Amino acid sequence: MSTAPLSQTTSVEVYDTTLRDGAQQEGMNLSVADKLAIAPLLDELGVTSIEGGWPGAIPKDTEFFAKAAKELTLHNAELAAFGSTRKPGTRAHQDTQVRALVDSEAPIITLVAKSDIRHVERALRTTAEENLAMIADTVSYLRDQGRRVVLDAEHFFDGYRYDPTYALRAVTTALEAGADVVALCDTNGGMLPDWVHEIVTAVAARTDGTLGIHAHNDSGCAVANSMAAVAAGARQVQGCVNGYGERTGNADLLAVVANLELKLGLRTLSGAGLEEVTRIAHAVSEITNIAPFARQPYIGASAFAHKAGLHASAIRIDPDLYQHIDPRQVGNDMRMLVSDMAGRASIELKGRELGFDLAGQPDLLGRITTRVKDAEANGYTFDAADASFDLLLREEVSGRRPSYFRVESWRAIVEHGGTPNGTDADVSSEATVKLYAGDTRVVSTGEGNGPVNALDHALRLALGTAYPQIEDFELIDYKVRLLDSAHGTDAITRVLIEHTDGQRSWSTVGVGGNLLEASWEALVDGMVYGLLLGEVEPL
Repeated sequence: MSTAPLSQTTSVEVYDTTLRDGAQQEGMNLSVADKLAIAPLLDELGVTSIEGGWPGAIPKDTEFFAKAAKELTLHNAELAAFGSTRKPGTRAHQDTQVRALVDSEAPIITLVAKSDIRHVERALRTTAEENLAMIADTVSYLRDQGRRVVLDAEHFFDGYRYDPTYALRAVTTALEAGADVVALCDTNGGMLPDWVHEIVTAVAARTDGTLGIHAHNDSGCAVANSMAAVAAGARQVQGCVNGYGERTGNADLLAVVANLELKLGLRTLSGAGLEEVTRIAHAVSEITNIAPFARQPYIGASAFAHKAGLHASAIRIDPDLYQHIDPRQVGNDMRMLVSDMAGRASIELKGRELGFDLAGQPDLLGRITTRVKDAEANGYTFDAADASFDLLLREEVSGRRPSYFRVESWRAIVEHGGTPNGTDADVSSEATVKLYAGDTRVVSTGEGNGPVNALDHALRLALGTAYPQIEDFELIDYKVRLLDSAHGTDAITRVLIEHTDGQRSWSTVGVGGNLLEASWEALVDGMVYGLLLGEVEPL
């Protein structure tokens, strides 16, 4: 295999295993419909191959491939069906699991095979020579059926470190039988980049064929190990969107691809490319129902979020001084976080982000900076509550806070009705809100699953007639944190609430001596800001 230096003409295949290996993540349960929805997103991104699952072994995956053959149109990627080599003591054409791979109609078949002699003898319980025969027979059979074959050499790196001769024989056997790619697998995820580079270099020098890398993240090195393998000669990278996978996950394929393209100038994606990677990653998160990781490299909400005032001062002059790439290259944005660490430069940049030009107004900037620091000292946080900070800015800039209603009073009660010993209890929550919307006094009562939910319902009912837009508002996230928890139940409470109107989302913060007081503040701010977004004129 060629180990010529990397250049901008070097192409690296991108093999996505989100639908198979990624789906093994704890708490993830992808339906056939989920897989059919994710596959077009991966294809749009422009990966080379999409591993759909294990037909013949998992009924849901058999159904996926049957439906994919009729319903799925891919423009950039090809489907791969995953399975294992034939069983010991039989032939590939007689193995029902191997025949199921052919029946899947997938143009690519990926076989997992043992390459660690210890696994051959102890887990597979066969001989070294029979395992090699299983590899050769299955690869040859699938090639004769007109399929391209990828062989995943399971536990390869651990096996190579124990017995390099046998691990290498497994690779050369697959290549000689016609495998298009042999992916070297760090199945246990314990390798380090230097080890990977050394081993892949050695294998590449002794084989003539395309090598790939399949890394797990148990040592926190999956992305680095994938990069090391490419530097040593691998020309296929395997991984999962958002780093999904069992245990600590597979290599985050999006970080690997971004590194290969932006840092090394290699060609990887053939579709929409990196500028759409953030959008597509978040779309996949919606389908998997696993919240995006804010600190995920390149595409996380915090990937280009700056908090320290020193950073902000430099960013105001040149954003590149504190960012390793332009966020737009991966479809992300720079954000300025406002906190007690912020200086005037942070406030000015955050104001600009929200549409306020604070440049050349030192007194105003000074007041806002002081107010932010005082508020954070009392428990508020604005780095995750842009809407509350926007309202604060409006109040300081114009001298008044936007107002749509005036609250007279509110209350919430929780009633526990049950047997004397507390069993079979029926707990109900009810809230009453009294306010003025314009000149109209409104008294509204709401019930809910808990006192905060009841307050939310009562507030919506009270405002619904005057502001019908509120019907579209939905509370989508609610976080509570006790501050100075050494005081136990007497601690100050901070609440963060996220709302959406179906098109945009916004977050508000409330702080109070109890949960309800903090929640009420965040709820009210959320309603006010939502009406502002809807371009409703304040009173």
